[in-house]
Order: sequence, then structure tokens, then C-alpha cells
Amino acid sequence: MPKGSPELARARKEEIINACAELYETMNFKDVTLKEIGKKTSFSRTLIYYYFHTKEEIFLALLQKEYEAWIRDLDVIRQSHRDLSVEQFSDELAHSLERRDRLLKLMSMNHYDMESNSRMENLVAFKGVYGNSMRAVAGCLEKFFPYMTEDDRQGFIYAFFPFLFGVYPYTVVTDKQKEAMEQAQANYVFLSIYEIIKSIAVRLLHGFKDR
Repeated sequence: MPKGSPELARARKEEIINACAELYETMNFKDVTLKEIGKKTSFSRTLIYYYFHTKEEIFLALLQKEYEAWIRDLDVIRQSHRDLSVEQFSDELAHSLERRDRLLKLMSMNHYDMESNSRMENLVAFKGVYGNSMRAVAGCLEKFFPYMTEDDRQGFIYAFFPFLFGVYPYTVVTDKQKEAMEQAQANYVFLSIYEIIKSIAVRLLHGFKDR
């Protein structure tokens, strides 16, 4: 690829994002630095700065990539079935997010800091994909539950998407956290990502069906 070509730029950005994703598997957000990301790539930290001005921009790009992957999963659900019951669709939806634990982990981060430390062009690109994910869910609802009105679909989305921001910290807990809950005698039921998402989806959808 010629120097400075769009293909080269995309490949380098992808390498940077993938390096960030790899580090994020074993490190928390605060410990992932541009220096650490640079060690995982084939080029200098200065070149990383050419594509991403801040660590937050890289994480925002990673989050965008995860949303894009989830949208593809939602499109497969919509295109692969003629009809689905509430329970069947909730099962498919829960499995689609169970496979996207990194998406849920990123969603649990402080979006305000991530977005405020990103340039407008990157934020606009992310918001476009985020909007597409809501439209993908709405498209599934429109196909499988034709009795739902546009307001119903919007109501599901306004309840379901904010709920997703709390799924990861609620379902992925350390042994230390479990022990603390036990010592505090807190009435805490540990559920998997799949279990908690399917449960809320079924409850929400039956609420619209049974009116």
C-alpha cells in the first residue's frame, strides 16, 4: 500500500484499536496508556498520535467497532427468521450480547470522559454507529412484533439500552466482591449476562404484548 493511502490509514487504525483491545483484556482503563499501546504495534507512539490524539479516542473507536459487530449479529437475527416469539427473540438477543462481553464492559465505563476527550469527527462517527444499533433493534421489533407501535418500539429501546450500561458490573464480579457481599449479608443473586438480559427483554416485551 502506498504511503498515506486510505488503505494504510485504515490498517494502522485497526492495528492500534486491536492493540488497545488486547491490553484491555488484562488491564483496566486507567493502566492502558498510549505508551503501552505503542509497544503492541509495529510503529511509534508519535505515529499513533497522528491517528488518535488521546487514549479516550482509541477506546471510543474500540467501542464503535464493538457496536458494529453487534449490529451485524442483530441483522443476522432479523434476516434468518420469519418469526420469533417473545421468548425466542429474547433468547437470540441475550445470546448476541453474551458474545459481546467487551461491548458491555466498555459500556460500563464513564462515557462522559471518553466522549469529552475525543475530537468531534470521532464522536460523530461513534454516535452514528450507536444510532444504527438502536435502529437495528427497532428493525427486529418491527419484524417480529408487528403489534408494537413506533412509540412501543421507542419505549423498549429507551428502557433496554440504559439497562445495558449496568449489565457488565452486575454480572462479572470478582471473588473478592462475592466475599464482600457474603460478609455484608447482602441479598444478591448472581446472574450471567445471558440470564439477566433475557429476563429483562422478556419482561419488557410481554409488557407491550399484554396491554
